[in-house]
Amino acid sequence: MSWIQDIINPQQRSWEDFYRRRWEHDKVVRSTHGVNCTGGCSWNVYVKNGIITWETQALDYPDFDQNMPPFEPRGCQRGISFSWYIYSPIRVKYPYIRGALVDLWREARKQHADPIQAWASVVENSDARASYQRARGKGGFRRASWDEAREIIAASMLYTAKKHGPDRIAGFSPIPAMSYLSYGGGSRLLQLFGGVNLSFYDWYCDLPPASPEIWGEQTDVQESIDWFHAKYVVSMGSNLNMTRTPDVHFVAEGRYYGAKFTVLSPDFSQVAKYADWWIPLNAGQDGAFWMAANHVILKEFYVDRQVPYFINYIKQYTDSPFLVALEKNDNSYQAGRFVRAQTISRYKDVENGEWKFLVYDTKSRQPRMPKGAMGHRWATQDTGKWNTEMKDGVDDTGLEPILTFVDDKDEVLQVEFTNFDQQTVSRRGVPVKYLVTEQGKIPVTTVFDLMMARFGVARGLAGDYPDSYEDEKTYSPAWQEKLTGIDRETVIKFAREFASTAEKTEGKCTVIIGAGVNHWYHNNLIYRSAITGLMLTGCIGRNGGGLAHYVGQEKLAAVAPWSSISFATDWVAPPRQQNAPSYYYVHTDQWRYEGSFNEYQPSSNDNPLAQGHTMDKQVKAVRMGWLPFYPQFNRNPFELVKEAKAAGAESDGDIIKWVVAQLKEGKLRFAVEDPDAPENWPRLWLIWRGNAIMSSAKGHEYFLRHFLGTDSNLIATDSAEGEVSEVKWHPKAPEGKMDLVVDINFRMDTSALYSDIVLPTATWYEKNDLNSTDLHTFMHPLSEVVPPCWESKSDWEIFKSLAKKVSELAQQYSPEPIKEVVCTPLKHDTIDEIAQTSVKDWGKGECEPIPGKTMPHLKVVERDYANLYQRFISFGPLARKNGIGAHGAWWGIEEFYDQLLQSRPTQKWGGKEYPSLSDAKDAANVILHLAPETNGEVAYRSYKELEKKVGLPLADLAEKTRGINTSFMDIQAQPARLLTSPCWSGLINNGRSYSPFTVNTERRVPWRTLTGRQQFYHDHEVYLAFGENLPTYKLGPTPELYGDFKQTSPTGKSIMLNYLTPHGKWHIHSTYYDNELMLTLSRGIEPFWISEADAREISIKDNDWVEIYNDHGVVVTRAVISARVAKGTCIFYHSPERTISVPKSPLRNNKRAGGHNSLTRTRLKPILMAGGYGQFTFGFNYWGPTGVNRDTHILVRKLEGEPTW
Repeated sequence: MSWIQDIINPQQRSWEDFYRRRWEHDKVVRSTHGVNCTGGCSWNVYVKNGIITWETQALDYPDFDQNMPPFEPRGCQRGISFSWYIYSPIRVKYPYIRGALVDLWREARKQHADPIQAWASVVENSDARASYQRARGKGGFRRASWDEAREIIAASMLYTAKKHGPDRIAGFSPIPAMSYLSYGGGSRLLQLFGGVNLSFYDWYCDLPPASPEIWGEQTDVQESIDWFHAKYVVSMGSNLNMTRTPDVHFVAEGRYYGAKFTVLSPDFSQVAKYADWWIPLNAGQDGAFWMAANHVILKEFYVDRQVPYFINYIKQYTDSPFLVALEKNDNSYQAGRFVRAQTISRYKDVENGEWKFLVYDTKSRQPRMPKGAMGHRWATQDTGKWNTEMKDGVDDTGLEPILTFVDDKDEVLQVEFTNFDQQTVSRRGVPVKYLVTEQGKIPVTTVFDLMMARFGVARGLAGDYPDSYEDEKTYSPAWQEKLTGIDRETVIKFAREFASTAEKTEGKCTVIIGAGVNHWYHNNLIYRSAITGLMLTGCIGRNGGGLAHYVGQEKLAAVAPWSSISFATDWVAPPRQQNAPSYYYVHTDQWRYEGSFNEYQPSSNDNPLAQGHTMDKQVKAVRMGWLPFYPQFNRNPFELVKEAKAAGAESDGDIIKWVVAQLKEGKLRFAVEDPDAPENWPRLWLIWRGNAIMSSAKGHEYFLRHFLGTDSNLIATDSAEGEVSEVKWHPKAPEGKMDLVVDINFRMDTSALYSDIVLPTATWYEKNDLNSTDLHTFMHPLSEVVPPCWESKSDWEIFKSLAKKVSELAQQYSPEPIKEVVCTPLKHDTIDEIAQTSVKDWGKGECEPIPGKTMPHLKVVERDYANLYQRFISFGPLARKNGIGAHGAWWGIEEFYDQLLQSRPTQKWGGKEYPSLSDAKDAANVILHLAPETNGEVAYRSYKELEKKVGLPLADLAEKTRGINTSFMDIQAQPARLLTSPCWSGLINNGRSYSPFTVNTERRVPWRTLTGRQQFYHDHEVYLAFGENLPTYKLGPTPELYGDFKQTSPTGKSIMLNYLTPHGKWHIHSTYYDNELMLTLSRGIEPFWISEADAREISIKDNDWVEIYNDHGVVVTRAVISARVAKGTCIFYHSPERTISVPKSPLRNNKRAGGHNSLTRTRLKPILMAGGYGQFTFGFNYWGPTGVNRDTHILVRKLEGEPTW
């Protein structure tokens, strides 16, 4: 026993050998994690004998301003446990194929030499197809070879393209910023093939629709260090300590320097404990609170006292002074549309006059057209005027717009405003002037005057205004009490603190907001209410101010060259990009289970745009080019080209004309009009880098039944029959639409369990890639610390190998290029933004079908399957020819492309040479070389190009950094700070922290909106119909009407609760939940959190097993009883895995219970389908309805007896 000897002879110290051996290492490599946590933390990974042994914080983020706190140390308990996964029992080490499928396949291969024919024999046999579909989620995997797995996938892709069309193949992968090339590999394969990329940002409810509504921007937010500059910080729906762990210290440091930290939260969350002031409003009522706060701000800082900074700010940077026409109703008026410049004689002949707008100039006392509107942006003749200088768009005369007509009015008219919480109408006096237009004299007012009336600030005007803060009319402090549960004095105090801080600091107030708000049905209105407060106090476009929206790791910094590679536009365009909420809502048949949306969102009028079923609105949105939908048509897009040519079409233009005629005559239909017909089903689903099933699947049990064709715990019944008119109704919904589900994964998660083929991918320590995040302005690498273990490969290598297999099989199926028709919607940041001045449906005969104008774009595209692999590994010529860009900026790259040919690896084939993308490092270096964020000369050139449109100097922003050209090797040594770029709205020159929209406020670059300013007002006809043209408050859907309990009644001693699914402390989404180290820190299960009062009511004690249920499904888990949870609500953190502690459910006939999304069903808010107009045009992960779930209610009871497994 040597340790006794050590005591006798301590000089030997041999007992230390164990520790020395434990911490010895051969090398240290820095890397990060691609887990969508937004941290982007820098880790030192230690290797011994080729085995990763542990990781520690690297502490090497460079400081860029000595007056600000450092980013380091960074990391959390989750990140430091990652290396456990690499050698864990849940690691996917080899390719696996579901046993029921592999038996069918091997038998088919014996009978068919051609793999494509073999696959046809399997999927065209309905019994055989159903047999392996029913096996999904029930184990039975068998280890297989890479060759066999690849052959099945490639054969199924080519079969699907030949039989149905490539647009029946879809891929889901989230958050490319966490690993650019891992996402890009799958996306590139899909787009070269003609498949579909499904969005994630809107599906996850990470997309805040208010951001495109107000700013024309998907999301642009300050990096975390900018919180340090704020003097008043509000957190709502964002639990910073838990979900922004590496960055929350900036709030603490800001507080040390005098900032106040206020938290709006229904529960006493971890961040609430951290606050100076916790305001415990009722769940989902943040919007009511902010609407009342805005009432106070408008009254006290705009009427009782006029703050010059606020007045000047909203005049310059918002649409407040723009004129809106009032439309006569029976006994009053309604707010209508912006007054178009072309309606008055001075501007009747200006270019794009329908898309330029008017203010009332105090100097000339006439309406005038300032620069910067969307009509200026897309001018082709009168260019260089897309800027927000307050000058006349014709003669450059300086303008002084009037903000309100209250002291300079022609008349006061009574205007109607709907109180949606009470379903009543208030008529309030609004000052107007009469404007002589080409159509006659019309009453007009300003957006600001409408805002005053909407918020109930009377200013001595007659009408149904609140008399005081004690009056309960909308939107007084007294009004909000019954909704929020918060005393009126609290709202008044909050509004005064917030606005007075903004006044003293000129806008250094920050609202940090997240998924806790964005998952509600009316999320856009809640966000708009808070953003309204920020705009009124001049906080947007200021360091230390603004809306800090954080959910996923969305800042894809080098977006322009990455997009060209990932969506294969270097070879072929346009890509097929689909908003996932619409795709899943339709194809998983969740639309069948609800009636009219007016059941839970009553309309204030009889306008047909605001009536009906969500599915009908979805069909209309597709037909009018507002949203995409795939499959496109009820026929194979390859066959359409053949049919058109057989009918006499000779050119691509002829083919498009033939397709339009077929659609108009009803001989060709959009697939969305009959999604349950077999010819319109999706057929192949690729999943990688994400947990699409359960973790991400809103309405998980609907996915199981209709998408996958396997067992589910769903008891809901059809409700849409007789309610839908645009879509064909099938009495029985199909079950099992997907022929093949492929998951590429490093862990055996829920998605893997339900897939047919699982391919082993490399972990974040086994591949080279790029990583960036919203929370800091650095480009960071993922580094191959060790080669991929067992038979795993990096995502890039996996998709490259699939491309090669497709090309091999295509030599027989399609040795020559073939053409198909691609259908895409009207796009944001293109001239499509001025396509539709009004809502006219060609399908109803209201106008003619014109591609790219009144309907989607149609384009004939050539696919080259035989050379798909060569194209995959080569950066194609279209990038050099057409240039690249993002977010409205676009520039040529000929010189930079040629530099790649001279200085980087190349590919030679077909007699030509291309920059190589064969290796992930090659692709990373192409991205870094072409991105303005990492190449200073590219930044300079791209700013010069933008100057032509803006008409103001901008290139000086990149002048001092022209010599910077960052490579992958550079960032492997240390993260590199990004450069100021025209793709992003923040200015970070000279060590400045990133805050969005500073380029808009300081350099007069417009926001990408209708007026070029931040917009309080939305005059899209759909917004007018729904009454959301101005910020407003709407009640969330009630449980009685929302459809959670149509078939479910309380069983035993049950209680109904509002069901909340926030992000958890011990995992990031589902990652780390199945990590043994994390499970030991929590209860070893995903528990159900319930308040003490609600638990007493149903006799539940802490750690009891409970059953949570509704029409959609059931969950069985343990209960946590906590004083922090608000009565009437419950919390089940996102997201558990089916692999851990999922017992059977007595309520569902002892079938295995589900996870958090088993209790949800997707509802889409129809107004967010509006399109074809200004910033309301489609962009991938930019516009469309979100997959909301927070209005869901459940019943919970104590489990009878012990759980069974």
